Amino acid sequence: MKTFSPTPKDINREWFVVDAQEKILGRLASQIAHRLRGKHKPEYAPHMDNGDFIVVVNCEKIKVTGAKLAHKKYYRYSGYVGGLKTATLQNVLDKKPELALMHAVKGMLPKNSLGRAMLKKLKVYAGPAHPHQAQNPKSLNLPY
Repeated sequence: MKTFSPTPKDINREWFVVDAQEKILGRLASQIAHRLRGKHKPEYAPHMDNGDFIVVVNCEKIKVTGAKLAHKKYYRYSGYVGGLKTATLQNVLDKKPELALMHAVKGMLPKNSLGRAMLKKLKVYAGPAHPHQAQNPKSLNLPY
């Protein structure tokens, strides 16, 4: 028997909605990254992007443990002298709550063109509404 290697015609993607209310940021991000890569499917292959589309709602109500709200920092560098900008997790959650989850998931995906393609399948929204009703997304209950 030959080893099965999936081709693009074998990929079957589905849409799922995840409610991030009262979920812990890192645990949620790891489960989303697992689904985006397609590791939950029996036809998983590390060289293929066969994961599902994930829509995350209520991102503004996400939780973190410990003192991460004050101590965790996000950095941006413009490339110019003195161009390093820092923001705490609390500032990020106040201004753009989607950014915290996107950044966490991005760090758990491959650092190449395949990882960038997987990240495009993640849609994050701060409130309970999303514009993807036409795709008939299923509700996804993650274990923790």
